Amino acid sequence: MGGRGRSRTQRKHFRQSRDNVWKRSKFDAQQPSDNSAAADAGEKDNRNSKPTWEPFATQNPAFDEYYKEQGIVPPEEWDRFNEYLRSPLPAAFRINSSSQIYMDIRSKLENDFVKSLQAEITDGSEVEAIRPLPWYPENLAWQSNFSRNELRKNQTLERFHEFLKLQNEIGNITRQEAVSMVPPLFLDVNPDHFVLDMCAAPGSKTFQLLEMIYHSVESGSLPSGMVIANDVDVQRCNLLIHQTKRMCTANLIVTNHEAQHFPSCHLNRHHAKGSEIRNVEDPDFTQLQYDRVLCDVPCSGDGTLRKAPDIWRKWNGGNGNGLHGLQVQIAMRGMSLLKVGGRMVYSTCSMNPIENEAVVAEVLRRCGESVELLDVSAEIPQLIRRPGLKRWKVRDRGAWLASYRDVPKSRRAAIVPGMFPSGKTHVDTSENGDDSTSILIDDGVNEDSKNGDPVVEELITSTDILEEEVSTLPLERCMRIVPHDQNTGAFFIAVFHKLSPLPALPKKPVNQPRKLHSNNDIQAEKLTTEVKEDTDLVQAKPTDISSVLPELTRGTDALDNEMMDDTAVDTESSIAPEENETEDIEPSNNISTNPDSSITPEENDTEDIEPSNNTSTNPEMVRGKRKLQIQGRWRGVDPVIFYKEETVVGKIKDFYGIKESFPFNGHLITRNSDINHVKRIYYTSTSVKKVLELNFLGGQQLKIASVGLKMFERQTSKDGTSAPCLFRISSEGLPLLLPHITKQILYASPVDIKHLLEQKSIKFANFVDANLGEKASNLLLGCCVVILNKDGLEDPQVDSSTVAIGCWRGRSNVSVMVTSLDCQELLERMSQYTEEDPTLSVTDTKPSAVDAQVSTLD
Repeated sequence: MGGRGRSRTQRKHFRQSRDNVWKRSKFDAQQPSDNSAAADAGEKDNRNSKPTWEPFATQNPAFDEYYKEQGIVPPEEWDRFNEYLRSPLPAAFRINSSSQIYMDIRSKLENDFVKSLQAEITDGSEVEAIRPLPWYPENLAWQSNFSRNELRKNQTLERFHEFLKLQNEIGNITRQEAVSMVPPLFLDVNPDHFVLDMCAAPGSKTFQLLEMIYHSVESGSLPSGMVIANDVDVQRCNLLIHQTKRMCTANLIVTNHEAQHFPSCHLNRHHAKGSEIRNVEDPDFTQLQYDRVLCDVPCSGDGTLRKAPDIWRKWNGGNGNGLHGLQVQIAMRGMSLLKVGGRMVYSTCSMNPIENEAVVAEVLRRCGESVELLDVSAEIPQLIRRPGLKRWKVRDRGAWLASYRDVPKSRRAAIVPGMFPSGKTHVDTSENGDDSTSILIDDGVNEDSKNGDPVVEELITSTDILEEEVSTLPLERCMRIVPHDQNTGAFFIAVFHKLSPLPALPKKPVNQPRKLHSNNDIQAEKLTTEVKEDTDLVQAKPTDISSVLPELTRGTDALDNEMMDDTAVDTESSIAPEENETEDIEPSNNISTNPDSSITPEENDTEDIEPSNNTSTNPEMVRGKRKLQIQGRWRGVDPVIFYKEETVVGKIKDFYGIKESFPFNGHLITRNSDINHVKRIYYTSTSVKKVLELNFLGGQQLKIASVGLKMFERQTSKDGTSAPCLFRISSEGLPLLLPHITKQILYASPVDIKHLLEQKSIKFANFVDANLGEKASNLLLGCCVVILNKDGLEDPQVDSSTVAIGCWRGRSNVSVMVTSLDCQELLERMSQYTEEDPTLSVTDTKPSAVDAQVSTLD
């Protein structure tokens, strides 16, 4: 990584080597002999000419044989199924209902683009250019039948393309595969629910869950529920944080744990040590459990073949077998963390029954009558889905296995009983009243064989052998989505309902000490002794998921973040939470045509860094950069500390006139252990605050990568240090705080707002409304908020539709503190209040220095 002290997130982490997945260069595929003169000549010709392209091969005989045998579609549908599976996937996106202008975006799609784009269909087909997905609520999810290349071919399509790019970059829409939107809908989330997303990256489903939590919440208030989004991979945690950051939420915690060993956060006063828990009140609950759990597990990902056709050449039937045990562990862990009466959704983007129905069946067997598989066929009736399978076979090393009896003794450590429909772990061999049985017990992962210890195998015989097993469990209640039903990818979904506490299973006797190979294993071993009802069900050896990840798919959305353009991710900038933040730019009194001279972004700010697995015993420095941060037991992770500096907090409240009715004290946190040098202050909802307090009192079992909404940021410019309040309101925190501030406010007409956005900085005397300039001069030096007064009222009401801009009141001017992208979007919105041409672009306004600092994802 170029000698840097900390790894950086690069494009390869987002694309996973799948860019240009539907085409590849012939030049790259050619491998001429190095000793051949003809080869040298050919290479020279190739260098001098443009490379030609050919589509990826979309054939794999093993794939066809496997799924024909499994019968995932009827034989008469196989050709149509194959045809869809080998065609590119239509683009899909979702309008974020949390956006202030989501109804305007929906209206523009319905009344403008639907009609104008339909005229571009020239092949005479009846295919709609764009259409809302009929099963998604409120017409908030859409599908486009244009490819990315087609979107650039003429002015109408280009206008649609640019519209999608801008709205995605701002956060008003989210690029997401259609079937990936389905699992959160079946969770039935309410605003007061505590929700756990166990394998959350890249974050599209987490964003959906947050929108459900915020549904019907009034402006300036927060829901009583919250979401904890977890992922095992640090790089993917960064991507998750980047995705959800657009939501501007105080009701989210991002954690970095193995999902199968996600900690049960519970009260343990023996671990409550350290200054961060001073004055922490007794929590309202003693153990963190969840009303809803989303278990979208790592899988082989062959349901994503339409958008990732490179999977064709990698596919083999053994991929699903290798993941089955991990998937069962994650599902069982999620079930143990679920409240009684709660709902859990298990989902994969795989078509393999070993990863789908076999996992669901094993969970039902382990949980007994404590859990039921829900029949949700009446929910979302417009969604075309098929029932789950009740019979399937296992493929291992070229052989078909109909039951566990067929498994060779040498393969019983890898092929476990739970993979088969019946899940039988023993066969009755009693004769003449003899009750003796020959048993091979295995609950999904053979502990001894994993550790290299010998496995004692008993000879299994049977007098009643079934050629093909059929499950007696109600697996038809599972849902399968296949590509040719509604022109989507493939997906699997099962919905569980927890009826009572899970049964406590006896732990297996262990003859030899268990071998631990890493600190993570040791940590997981400790956790299994702390958790009561739930962890007895998860007895398998911790699995190092990072060793499996390169060959599996962590979700259907990993490629969707490439969006609609080819703009590269800045490979030198990490998207770790709040690191290298420049979204809120520094203003100045100087009015210059060169924005670099008037804006001082905070560079090299590393207060909040990505989580790290660094276990170094030296807490002082990491390669000479900064003091190693420690979050409880987690080394190399920024701490979470309640910010209770009464002097600073008092100045903030007085400067902005924050109402006493706003829950402020006790809700502020920082990620810097040096309280005297805090650069950012975050705000947490009441629910998140309670979880943090419980986590402190429980010994900080949660490894927190990101938490809270950035509310205030220290001003570091010359004017900032001389202002009465050192902290300005961040653009993320402004919508929440706006209804609760009474000072440092200016009401401006649409014309003055437009000029301010175009010029970035205006002197008091240059406002169109002279009274506005006078009022600005009467404000205190420091941060202020300019609010659009579209109706010219004396004291306009602030609500969810209010347009407000964070600014800086300098000595002689007012300067905006928003990015150029936000300026462009706001200028387009201003066009509805003015008579000027609404067609504006970034080039119509002065560029901002922040443009070179903020990296965006397409």
